[in-house]
Amino acid sequence: MSNAISGRLLHTMLRVRDLDKSLHFYTDLLGMKLLRKNDYPGGRFTLAFVGYGDEKDTAVIELTHNWDQAEPYTIGSGYGHIALGMPDIYAACEALQKAGVSVPRPPGPMKHGTTHIAFVEDPDGYKIELIQRA
Repeated sequence: MSNAISGRLLHTMLRVRDLDKSLHFYTDLLGMKLLRKNDYPGGRFTLAFVGYGDEKDTAVIELTHNWDQAEPYTIGSGYGHIALGMPDIYAACEALQKAGVSVPRPPGPMKHGTTHIAFVEDPDGYKIELIQRA
């Protein structure tokens, strides 16, 4: 069956309470680059886009910071995770733990498979799956 609609994944958006902590996590700890950041004073929010490559070539993450959000966001039951491929998830998890990042699922083979994975949490509690890639 052919589909007349086609496109390309551009970004995934996450609402974050503390933009500085989130930027530190995604750029300094996970090695992404801050691609662009814009303040919208009229709407009292900031959008920051982070990723491993240019937006014209790769999907990125949009971090939305609503200036007046005092309480943590509820993640909800529909959110799953963001997946990142890495050459050494064991070393990555060790470094992330030393930096104070929560690693609720340590690196190892996935149940019923051979792929090695781990899960870490960003400052807002969003799950990030790390997948071992050669």
